[in-house]
This record gives sequence, structure tokens and C-alpha cells, in this order.
Amino acid sequence: MKQLVEYIARSIVTMPDSVVVNVETNSDGTILRLQVAPEDRGRVIGKQGKVAQAMRTLLRVAAVREGVRAQLEIV
Repeated sequence: MKQLVEYIARSIVTMPDSVVVNVETNSDGTILRLQVAPEDRGRVIGKQGKVAQAMRTLLRVAAVREGVRAQLEIV
């Protein structure tokens, strides 16, 4: 799942080297924290949050396939 989020984010941003995904596991499931350059936050979030919502949907589908629960946070 981490690779999926990294791939999508690196495809969208202008500075792909600044993309960092941290994975944190707790009792509720897995939390993926996505960090990008300040200039690229708008690209990752998208108009009215549509890009971020699409990324969350794809992550949710991948998590269901693996039988886990996952959330995406954009830092």
C-alpha cells in the first residue's frame, strides 16, 4: 500500500524526490502519512479535495484486498 501511495504522489507532483510516506500501525489499522513539498500540496489535494479523495478510495480498495484497514493523511 505504501508503494501505491508513493507511485500516485510521485506521478502528480513536480518534485517527486520530496515525497515521503510514513506508515504507522495501531489497533485501528494502518495510517499512511503523505508528506510532499509545500508547493505540491495543492496538486496532491486537488480542486475541492478530489485528488486526495481518489487516492483514499484507491488505498481503501487495496487495503480491503489485503484484509486490513488503512487511512491516508496528507501532512
